[in-house]
Amino acid sequence: MALEEPDAMAGTELIRVDKLASVTVNLKLEKEISVSAHIEPKAGNVCIVRALEEKRVYDRLELVTGRMAKISKGDIIAGVLGQRRALQGFAGVVPEKIKKGDVLHVLNLGGIIGKAISFNRDYGQPLKVEVLGTAVKDGKVLNIKDGAKKTASHLSSPVPLVVVCGTSMNSGKTEALSRIIQVLAWRGKKVCAGKVTGISALKDVLNMEDHGAVKALSFIDFGYPSTVGLKAVPFIAKGILNELAQYHPEVIMLELGDGLLGEYGVMDFYRDEELLESISCNIACAIDPVGAWGMKEILEGSHIPIHLVSGPVTDNTVGLDFVKKSLGLEGLNALYQQEELGIFVEKMIGGA
Repeated sequence: MALEEPDAMAGTELIRVDKLASVTVNLKLEKEISVSAHIEPKAGNVCIVRALEEKRVYDRLELVTGRMAKISKGDIIAGVLGQRRALQGFAGVVPEKIKKGDVLHVLNLGGIIGKAISFNRDYGQPLKVEVLGTAVKDGKVLNIKDGAKKTASHLSSPVPLVVVCGTSMNSGKTEALSRIIQVLAWRGKKVCAGKVTGISALKDVLNMEDHGAVKALSFIDFGYPSTVGLKAVPFIAKGILNELAQYHPEVIMLELGDGLLGEYGVMDFYRDEELLESISCNIACAIDPVGAWGMKEILEGSHIPIHLVSGPVTDNTVGLDFVKKSLGLEGLNALYQQEELGIFVEKMIGGA
């Protein structure tokens, strides 16, 4: 006898949510949400939770507006189930079973909900939340894949591509990328941008647009709360590039969130031949000389070109001299060599 599938509408109640996490942005949720006690532990499913505490650090939630708000005890939050594997942050998973009343954690500022398996000494334990249920509409559990943009297996049209990768999180990728976008925009270039790997947050794509990108997209727009363990990273990248190509940019800037050897799929991006052949300029951001050396060894060892080094390693002449003399690579700092950095990239894409 076949087992009946659980009824997603079983035990449904209408709950008014205090905070809509930014990871839910593309669903355009209202504050009053139908919530089912039946919970399917699947990445991307909208999970309604109640904050069980307040913290002094890592106590903020990015809302669908992009605004940061403090999480207060008792707040009811609409987040999304997902994984995180941050070297300098929390690590967490989607549990195999979840029931109403279970205690989970807010794993990032974008509103990813999961079971923490590791924490950071600077942030302490992630904020605890009580599971109230999953959001449902018309008898179906809501997932951020609903209505998401489509990934792609091939690129639709060639556009000069600039890629920024790094040794890890906080290695200067976003700073370098945004500064380059700004210079190119100043110099009359039409720029689009995207974030291919990482964990959900609007702040990076908003930052890209704030610095002059005509349009910016990320993996969130394609229905993924994070890219941990995904095999789909090249398809997400091609989907982003195809969508952005419709805006007829002169260059597309891509950030590969997390680090080259992390679990977010950065190397999977580079292993795709079509993507690799599309890169006009590949920028590696590193924190120190060892990181810069390691990036060169890994990338060139995999026949992936590296055209420029940026990040904290280029903060003074010691690191710059190492990059230029010991590695034989160009090094430019995003903060005090912004214009030179932008002009270098412009030359690489054939615009100067």
